[in-house]
Amino acid sequence: MTVALELRHARVRYGPLEALHGVTLAAPGPGLTVLLGRNGSGRTTVLRALAGTVPLSGGAVLWDGTDVTRVPAFERARRGLCLVPERQAVFASLTVRENLELAAPAQDTALDAYPQLAPLLDRRAGTLSGGEQRMLALSRALLARARVVLVDEPAQGMSPAVAARTYALLASLDACVVVAEQRLPPVLHDRAAVVYELRRGSVLFSGEAAEFRRREAADRTARRRGPSPSG
Repeated sequence: MTVALELRHARVRYGPLEALHGVTLAAPGPGLTVLLGRNGSGRTTVLRALAGTVPLSGGAVLWDGTDVTRVPAFERARRGLCLVPERQAVFASLTVRENLELAAPAQDTALDAYPQLAPLLDRRAGTLSGGEQRMLALSRALLARARVVLVDEPAQGMSPAVAARTYALLASLDACVVVAEQRLPPVLHDRAAVVYELRRGSVLFSGEAAEFRRREAADRTARRRGPSPSG
């Protein structure tokens, strides 16, 4: 596995509160990495730390083995990193067409990926549904041909079929792709992916998706059996 992006003992503070407590992780490139955790687990902060939109209070960010901890977010974007946040990922006052044109003049790739956008090209992006806005935001990322793609809840608001299509697209990219989700999407159960589970700003689990599924199944079995009787 070739590691493209790393956090090493990363710490992030929001005022007096520490959101990441020495998180270490490695994302392959090309390849898909999934950050799992409930709200408040730190998964969104990990994406922001990798993108450079929040500073580290400790630790380091490495990209292809080079320390980029002090490289600002705009420079990381210029070098080929694309962040798709959970909210405000599109320019609401611009049309769908104008949003796509900001990423690349040719829109065929985006419309091939999400043909649902074709009849919406002249609509203001702010009038789209949540799922349609996610499709538009991801289309812009596809058009950018980024080396690193970071996406917070990529399938939010999408139907199961469109969500499956979205993950198939992300998994097929020749890029380091890191996504944040609350749960492992069913479509990834049989795909090769690196999984990190976070809780309260720390890594609880790291391994392959298949290993994570086995662990979940074992936990469910243990819960059904209940506590062992005392002797």
